[in-house]
Amino acid sequence: MATAANVLKPDFGAQRKHFIFTEEHDRLRESISRFVAKELAPHAEEWEETTFPDSVIRRMGELGFLGLSVPEQYGGQGGDYYANLVLAEEMAGAHSGGLAMGVAVHTDMATPPILAFGTEEQKQRYLTPAMRGEKISCIGITEPDAGSDVAGIKTRAVRDGDDYVINGSKTYITNGHRADYIVLMTKTGDNDSGYDGFTVFIVDMDLPGVIREKRLEKLGMHASDTALLAFQDVRVPADAVLGEVGKGFYHIMWELQGERLIGAAGCVSGAQLAFDKTLEYALERTAFGRQIGKFQVTRHKFAEMATKIESARQMVYTTAWRFNNGEYPVREISMAKLHAARIAVEVADECIQIHGGAGYMKEYGIERVWRDMRLNRIGAGTDEIMLDVIGRSYGL
Repeated sequence: MATAANVLKPDFGAQRKHFIFTEEHDRLRESISRFVAKELAPHAEEWEETTFPDSVIRRMGELGFLGLSVPEQYGGQGGDYYANLVLAEEMAGAHSGGLAMGVAVHTDMATPPILAFGTEEQKQRYLTPAMRGEKISCIGITEPDAGSDVAGIKTRAVRDGDDYVINGSKTYITNGHRADYIVLMTKTGDNDSGYDGFTVFIVDMDLPGVIREKRLEKLGMHASDTALLAFQDVRVPADAVLGEVGKGFYHIMWELQGERLIGAAGCVSGAQLAFDKTLEYALERTAFGRQIGKFQVTRHKFAEMATKIESARQMVYTTAWRFNNGEYPVREISMAKLHAARIAVEVADECIQIHGGAGYMKEYGIERVWRDMRLNRIGAGTDEIMLDVIGRSYGL
């Protein structure tokens, strides 16, 4: 018979556990968390003004954090996909969305296509030094006239003997000013080629004709550099092609799935950061003679936010499990990205409201979370594109 003494009681302070993570992941989390708190977070304010230095990438390479799921033969740690989620989550502790974005572009957007589609020579030349932090990467898809409509890009690569000559422009390129190479989406077919008329190249950024035109000013993500790039008669050898000629669109669509899932994980951790900071504030701030967190209206705000964050977290983890087990769950990845990005912005906005006037001030850091998180509803596929992908997956 159950008694009051032996009935299991809820422990709301217990550490969260999820079946996809092992003790090895927990140790990795602790290691990254210590690094982030000691070497990154103290510089958050400074890097908002200057952008983070390249030495951050080199340092993370030294510590083995840049290739957590990359095979050891290419300088990685040989872990699973969940290790990438751990990194994405713990980078939120740097209190700098721009820094987290810059690192994620390098680890989860520009380099995975090289591992997946690159030749052995390309992997040794670009992937291995990137995992050591010796080369910084970026990815070039978006153009001034082609964002969500990836198939509308105009940057063109024309075969000329044993080489290709590239002309065009790219914009909103994270790491574009610091990168040593770019994974570049180009058009190689004619107008009748459809999706089979695109090719991806790995282009060294120091080649003649590669012009870093402008450092773009943004609403948020100030710690990362974002570039407008021009390519004027840039000559690259045929072995610069990444994957198959004419199959670049499919290669990039594959890349975007991983980018969206990691982005969703970053949204969840960013929202959790804002929640935790605001909870601490609500337990300290008093109004009308008591802590503002003790008012029912505030307590319910936290309950709503916590429920939304948890729903996004579970969606991300479950989808990551499917992805790690060999599935290609495009519909669910799109759902996770859409849901997590919206939740992150909603939570950040509510946290500003709970802080009141203080939330609008830079010193509390909450306004920065909102500014940084807002990009996630646009980058790597807008809300509208995600909705269309999901809708079309049902035959609509």
